[in-house]
Amino acid sequence: MSAERPALSLVFPVCNEEPNLGPLLDAALAVAPQLAGDFELILVDDGSRDGSAALLDARRREDPRVRVITHPANRGYGAALRSGLRAARGDLVFFSDADLQFDLAELEALLALAAHCDVVAGYRAPRRDPFVRRALAFGWGSCVRLLFGLPVRDIDCAFKVFHRRVLEAIPIASIGAFVNTEILVRAQSLGFRIRQVPVSHHPRRHGRQSGARPRVILRALVELALLYRELRRPASGERAPVAQ
Repeated sequence: MSAERPALSLVFPVCNEEPNLGPLLDAALAVAPQLAGDFELILVDDGSRDGSAALLDARRREDPRVRVITHPANRGYGAALRSGLRAARGDLVFFSDADLQFDLAELEALLALAAHCDVVAGYRAPRRDPFVRRALAFGWGSCVRLLFGLPVRDIDCAFKVFHRRVLEAIPIASIGAFVNTEILVRAQSLGFRIRQVPVSHHPRRHGRQSGARPRVILRALVELALLYRELRRPASGERAPVAQ
């Protein structure tokens, strides 16, 4: 592949992840060459207030395969992910979080499945989050399945691969935690094939999680209602694919 269109893009939203960024970049730069002859790393700094920006700038200067997008102020997880996905040039686009809760070596299994479908979604097996987060995730997943018939067992798992055609076909409006749900629901509504695969999950060691905050949950519920209203009248005769 040419540098204009790398085979693989790896996208990581970042917000105050300074202790995790060095190990993350080291792991990504070790794994990616084994999976694609030509690749790029895209890190979106979403208004970090720690040393994340300086660290990313230093690594960008060291390695041209590292691209950095900067949001001067915090816009939200969905906005950061959207910036990264829109900037990605790869034929296959992978995204994950920067918190070291996933093993990037397991990306190989997702890429193998990508030859037979449009989206490959990891699911945490088992999930290593506190009980409250797991309970909220169960309730959220049940709600999404009820409203949209989306048979994905771990909607918010930040370990997914998309063919470029999927990202080019769907709009992304969410600026918060709803973004994973929006992308999968829109992909399903357009008939894209979704496969699922188990991935390892590790407890967060550094930094703070924000997904369970009341404000984040409220915004996700509002965005859920807006998307339901938009998609509640599908074309007649249209059948949604089944995730496997």
